[in-house]
Amino acid sequence: MAKLKIKTNRSAAKRFKRTGTGKYRYHKSFGSHILSTKSRKRKRALRKNPLVHRSNLRMLRLLLPNG
Repeated sequence: MAKLKIKTNRSAAKRFKRTGTGKYRYHKSFGSHILSTKSRKRKRALRKNPLVHRSNLRMLRLLLPNG
């Protein structure tokens, strides 16, 4: 009997990208429209793509088993 393949969570796959060193990046929310009411400093901070915190990596690896 063949073993079942582990499925990737597709919603997580669209939101997170793996870096070359194995860490995960994501895009911040609230940066796509109604930008005129947001401050210049806030919009500049929204351009950055932060890394997923170490405490959330275990759950993310379960959602993305194939990288």
